[in-house]
Amino acid sequence: MSTELKPAARPGAGAPRGGGRRKLTYPVILLIVAGAIVAVSLLRVVTGTDDLTSAGQFSAALAAATSIGLAGLGGLWAERAGVVNIGLEGMMMLGSFAAGWIGWQHGPWAAAAVGILGGALGGLVHAIATVSFGVDHIVSGVAVNILALGATQYLATLWFGAEGSAAMQAGGNDKQSPPMADMPTFTIPGLSDALQSLESHHWFLVSDVAGILGGLVTNVSWLTVLAVLLFVGTFYLLWRSSFGLRLRSCGEAPVSAESLGVNVYTYKYAAVLVSGALAGLGGAFLSISTHFFQDGQTGGRGYIGLATMIFGNWRPGGVAMGAGLFGFMDAMQLRSGGPTVHALLLGLAALLAVLALLRLRAAKRTQAAVAGVAAVLLVLWYFLTDVVPLELVEASPYIATLLVLALFAQRLRPPKANGKPYRRGQGT
Repeated sequence: MSTELKPAARPGAGAPRGGGRRKLTYPVILLIVAGAIVAVSLLRVVTGTDDLTSAGQFSAALAAATSIGLAGLGGLWAERAGVVNIGLEGMMMLGSFAAGWIGWQHGPWAAAAVGILGGALGGLVHAIATVSFGVDHIVSGVAVNILALGATQYLATLWFGAEGSAAMQAGGNDKQSPPMADMPTFTIPGLSDALQSLESHHWFLVSDVAGILGGLVTNVSWLTVLAVLLFVGTFYLLWRSSFGLRLRSCGEAPVSAESLGVNVYTYKYAAVLVSGALAGLGGAFLSISTHFFQDGQTGGRGYIGLATMIFGNWRPGGVAMGAGLFGFMDAMQLRSGGPTVHALLLGLAALLAVLALLRLRAAKRTQAAVAGVAAVLLVLWYFLTDVVPLELVEASPYIATLLVLALFAQRLRPPKANGKPYRRGQGT
C-alpha cells in the first residue's frame, strides 16, 4: 500500500460533521460584500461624504491593499508550514530597499525582481534560525526586523548618501534613494470614462458601484495584477496539489508527515523562502509606487499583513478580504483625512448596534451592553464634532486592525503545529 500523501478528492473532505462552524461559501461571501456596499452607499448619502466610494479612494485602496496583501500572503505560506513569521516587516524593508537601490539604475521591473530576492534573503535567515537551529520563531522574527532596519539604514547612508556619489547626484541622500521611472499602468478605455460619468451623478448605490469599479479599472499597476495572480496561484498550489498538501501537513502534523516520507525541513525552508519573497515584493511595490526607497517606508504594513492573515483564517481569500479592508482604511487616512474618518464613526456605531443585538439574542448581556454603550458614545461623538483629530486619523488603520482581531479572534483556527519546535526523528 502506498503511503504517499494525496490531495483531498473534494473541498471540505474530512471536515468534522456537526458542531462545526458554518462554512463561508461563495454565495454567502458575495452577499456579505453586497451588503457592505449598500451600507457604505447609505453612509455616504447620510453623511454627505462623497469620497467614501469615489474612484480615487478605491484606486488608492487597491494600491495600499497590494503591499499589505502580499505581506499577508507571505505570512500564510510560512505559517501553513508551521513557521510563525513575525519578520514580515523586516522582509518588506529589505525588499523596499533592494528595489530602491536597483530601481533608479535599471527601472521598476528590475526593482521588483530584486525586491523579491531581498525579501527571500530575510526569509532564508529566518528559516536557518527556526528550522535548522530551532530558535524560537518569535525571537527570530523580531531579530530579522531589527537587523533589517539597521542594515537598510546603514546601507542607505553608504550607498545613497555618500558625498559626491552618483546616487547623491541623481537625487539620493542618506534617507532615500534617487527616483526611479514609473511602473506601467493600464486603464480599460471606454469603461473607465463611462463609470466616471455615472459616479459624478452621486446616485444612491449606482454611483457608488460605479466609483468602486472605476477605481479597479483605472490606472492599475501591473504589479497589482501580478499580486492577484499570486493569490489565485497560492490557492491552487496549496489546496489543489500534492505539493500543497505535503506543505500544509508540515504545519498540522509534521511527525505524521515525516512518517509518510515527507522531508519536513525541505518544505519548511521552501515555505519560508516564498514567504520572504512575497513580503519583499510587497516592500518593492511601496518603493516602485512612490518612485524611491525611503527610510521607514513600510510603516508597520508587515504587521498589518500579519493581521490580515489571522483575520483571513490562514486562507488566501480571507487574506485578500482583510487586505482590502485595511487598504481602504490606509488609503482613507492618506487621501481624505478627518472628514471621511469622521463619517465612519456613524458606520462603526451602526455595526456595534448590530453586534449588541446579536449578543443580546445569544444571551450574552454583558457583551451586548458594552457594544450598545460604545455605539451610543460614537453617535454622540459624531454629532458633537465636525472632524476627527489628525492623530486619530493617522492611527485609524492600526485601530481597525485591533478591532477586527478582537472581534474575530474566537473564530480562528491556526495550523495545529504552528510555531511548535520540530526536530527530525522526534516521533521515533
